[in-house]
Amino acid sequence: MEPDAAAAVGARLRATRQARGLSLGALAARAQVGKGSLSEIENGGRNPTLSTLYALAGALGVPLSTLLAERTGVEVSSPGIGARLLDATRHPDGTTVEVYLLHLDPGARHVSTAHGPDVVEHFLVTHGRARAGLPGQETEVGPGETAVWESSAEHGYQALGPTAVEAVLTIRSPSRDSDRAS
Repeated sequence: MEPDAAAAVGARLRATRQARGLSLGALAARAQVGKGSLSEIENGGRNPTLSTLYALAGALGVPLSTLLAERTGVEVSSPGIGARLLDATRHPDGTTVEVYLLHLDPGARHVSTAHGPDVVEHFLVTHGRARAGLPGQETEVGPGETAVWESSAEHGYQALGPTAVEAVLTIRSPSRDSDRAS
């Protein structure tokens, strides 16, 4: 993540945390993130991983794109996976739709935390083969195929075979009263 993006993410994270009335320590405990790491992220001094940002977004009850300050083009990653925000739209009814370009390295598996009730993901593979969805309910998909699931529980993505996977991930989050404060 570029320095200006890291600063914007940190500022948005701090503002969202403060709007929720949470101390740094309380958010760190909820998200299971070190307090020092959280402080560094909020101050723009550390690039957060995709996993860390998902944990923080979940603990705050907001879509990931909220913490990315809806900055299209921002890229975040964790080992084996990268995501670039292509679009984030908040509709008048409070529903948020996020669109990401995902890249999974060959053989990579990524586990994502729950995103809240009624959050639905659409995972459209454009290259390679993947398995995605809720544990025990994963769908194997190839180019032009889509897996869909409600991500109110831990879920994941796994690249199958010797090639990388490229996919478009759409996440639709319903309105939450707490979202309107951010």
